[in-house]
Amino acid sequence: MGAIENFIAFVFVLGVMVLIHELGHFWAARYFKVRVLAFAFGFGPRLFGFKRGDTDYKVCLFPLGGFVKMAGENPGEPSSDPDEFAAKPRWQRIIIALMGPIFNVILAFVLLVGLFMFHYERSAIQFEPPVVGYVAIDSAASRAGMLEGDLIVALDGEPVPDWESVRLIEITAPHEVLEVTVVRDSKERNFSIPIPPDEKTGIGRAGWYESTGVRFGKTTPGLPAETAGIQQGDLLLTFNGDPVTSWREVPDLIQQIGGGPAQIEVRRGDQVIPIEVTPVYNSAGTTPPAWRIGVELIPDVNTITTQLSLVDAVIQSYEQNRKNAKLIFAFLEGLLEQRMSPKSLEGPIGIARLSGEAARAGTPYLVSMMAAISLNLGIFNLLPIPILDGGMIAVLLLESMIRRDLSTVVKERVSQVGLVMLMLLFGFVIYNDILKILPVN
Repeated sequence: MGAIENFIAFVFVLGVMVLIHELGHFWAARYFKVRVLAFAFGFGPRLFGFKRGDTDYKVCLFPLGGFVKMAGENPGEPSSDPDEFAAKPRWQRIIIALMGPIFNVILAFVLLVGLFMFHYERSAIQFEPPVVGYVAIDSAASRAGMLEGDLIVALDGEPVPDWESVRLIEITAPHEVLEVTVVRDSKERNFSIPIPPDEKTGIGRAGWYESTGVRFGKTTPGLPAETAGIQQGDLLLTFNGDPVTSWREVPDLIQQIGGGPAQIEVRRGDQVIPIEVTPVYNSAGTTPPAWRIGVELIPDVNTITTQLSLVDAVIQSYEQNRKNAKLIFAFLEGLLEQRMSPKSLEGPIGIARLSGEAARAGTPYLVSMMAAISLNLGIFNLLPIPILDGGMIAVLLLESMIRRDLSTVVKERVSQVGLVMLMLLFGFVIYNDILKILPVN
């Protein structure tokens, strides 16, 4: 059932993204009186649709994209008709190519404005001063000498007033050395910390974490948490007599005791209940074998939910999209510098999984994810890669600079190279998606 829900959510999310993107191209083309032959959702054989004027509006078999087919847009096609794409001035063709990505950016902005006017939710901890609640064992932060209670005030000289600011810099800094300034005992201390990439996602992980409570989620049938009587919703208070300050701390505590018993206390309603649980050594899902008790760990954090006015929603949408765009460009820069791993990219399978999870979590989460994907799609399509909108724009700008058209042969070769690049990228992200869901021995 989960796979079906994921597929339905994926088709819906992709359908909205593609429809808006192609509408941008379509309306710009119609505005400049370019003859549009087809407006399609999906690729492959035509399933159904209708024709109005010169345009065939259709839905195709494979719902993995879409396209607008304009007369005379392919290299080598005749352009004697003034209504063909190639017959239009270059500045008009550039605008037509630009409008698809621009509409995706506009969609991201509008979605968040609408969401924030009805449901503006944020985690309180993300906007609190970055006081370290836990330093992971043998992490980069631990080896540098950072301690629980340190207040992070600057990274590479840039002030970081809250945890969100810290995370935005940290995750885009794998294989870099961050100059970290903290306040400890009312004195500033400086650390040079080489940031390693996360093994699974490739993003930067220093090993410092917020101070949060820990609630237990679903238990795995037959594993120690279930047999010991741990229930979903229990709040973990202590582990072998010591208070638990972060949900990130619990896996390290379990590894430390190995196969020995652990005495924990949980709050269940108004009761504090002592429980003894003994970890077992096994694997779970795609993660390698380790000591486990078989229960989901959920950060217990306060969320703030409000309804913003239109003006405030516009401001917050702008700020959120600006941060997301900054993160995307930092990631692209990291890829070019070979600091960041491309395995953090999500392909169709990954997007389907995330879409399903967001849909099950509720409409606000689905809308927020759609806004992020739309912004990513808009920026990605502006990259100067042949076949993408950015590739077409780059060619048109080059022709404007040299004041002549490139030869048909050159344009055809550029398109072929772009097609190969996109097919290789598509194959890689599919392979990457599969690796993420396969179990690790």
